[in-house]
Amino acid sequence: MAETRSNSSPVADLLLTLDRDGTDPLHRQIVTSIRDGIRDGRLRRGTALPPTRSLAAGLNVSRGVVVEAYQQLRAEGYLVSRAGGYTEVAAGQATDDVVPPPEPARKAEPRITFRYGRADPAQFPRAAWLRSVNRVLTLAPNDRFGYLSGQGTPELRQALADYLNRVRGTSASPRNIVICNGFAQGMSLLIEVLASKNMRRLAVEDPSPWDDLVPASATHRVELVPIPVGPDGIRTELLDQSGADAVLVTPSHQWPTGAVLGPGQRSDLLGWAKERNGLIIEDDYDAEYRYDRAPVGALHGLAPEHVVYTGTASKTLAPGLRLGWLILPGRLVEPLAEAKIAADRGSATIDQLTLADFLARGEFDRHLRRMRPVYRRRRDALLTALTRELPELKPDGISAGFHLVAWLPPDLDEESVVAAAARQGVGVSGLAASRMTPGPPGLLFGYAGLPEHAIAEGVTLLAKAIRGLQQK
Repeated sequence: MAETRSNSSPVADLLLTLDRDGTDPLHRQIVTSIRDGIRDGRLRRGTALPPTRSLAAGLNVSRGVVVEAYQQLRAEGYLVSRAGGYTEVAAGQATDDVVPPPEPARKAEPRITFRYGRADPAQFPRAAWLRSVNRVLTLAPNDRFGYLSGQGTPELRQALADYLNRVRGTSASPRNIVICNGFAQGMSLLIEVLASKNMRRLAVEDPSPWDDLVPASATHRVELVPIPVGPDGIRTELLDQSGADAVLVTPSHQWPTGAVLGPGQRSDLLGWAKERNGLIIEDDYDAEYRYDRAPVGALHGLAPEHVVYTGTASKTLAPGLRLGWLILPGRLVEPLAEAKIAADRGSATIDQLTLADFLARGEFDRHLRRMRPVYRRRRDALLTALTRELPELKPDGISAGFHLVAWLPPDLDEESVVAAAARQGVGVSGLAASRMTPGPPGLLFGYAGLPEHAIAEGVTLLAKAIRGLQQK
């Protein structure tokens, strides 16, 4: 029976198979296999082939057999030798010549977009992050690269507990932290676990990013109950009659209005949770960016057994990192960790260890100190431009984060303003998409990703669009 040899690397890269009992000489079989690979496009022009010694060892043949095959292919024009002693494909189609399939048509982006909820990706601290990556790859224990628990790496959980307790006033223990892939996944896992414990109604601020919760709430049959937001945050006096088992709040900087939960409302909210054994979910999404007043401490530190604290690296570093965290009451840690394992076997270890090193070495603090004045200048540029060009718009929620709301006067329709702005090449969002019930019209301006000159130009164009509407 003919012996067929299955090859390992580097042979496997060429998909070479030798029939040692066949009539064709071995060198000719190699020639045929490589030639066919070039003709059918598997081996494109410029592809480097294994050195003759390595290929011979992989095929368990003498080096002379491979040398003879390469010489034949060079003579036929299929291969060429390059300086440095390596051989590459000389015929066929080059990789650069391959025409990729056409991408789906995309909607044209406005020239200037006040996109909210996004940090400036150009400001990502690449050099400091790379130093942390290098330390992780050099020093991390081998077992960290295996499958870990659903809670995440102990290094990141410890670093987060130290940072959040120091800066945000939480009462976190590494034992109570679960790492996730950002806010959306964290909320999806939390809703799944709470639904399994008979949560049927989740109260949410109105307006809020409630649409992020729709997929998980629909899957687990959890009703979203809107609670209006006032000047001092969510109207806590309406919670009792809502029948909610849990409530999602942004107490330090309400999204999107910017309201800060007042002392009385904080007390009422914590009282509701303790009396009804309810759960407060605290989304602390951009609390690190404060400009005009002292930071507001997290609710978590006041009642850690009644508060789930959520945070991410999306607003402070970059959303592409896909790193978030939940600080949980003890009773929820194990089921959340199990849900995380079931979802994706855990978040990427190298990224977790890198963020842990970044935090522990103070690089995160240095990055925030560098970014606060950058974002403050951009906010100030936006406020100056609005005051000059559109004094009838009333900015709100300006003391923190990197977005603000501008309330529209009664004679302006939110949808019409957004459409008119788009015709001028300006992207701006209305508040309607963030509401579950009707409310006053307003525009949402994100300023983090725009330089000051673009902010000023964008507001000028927006003013032109609004003046056109007012003249009709």
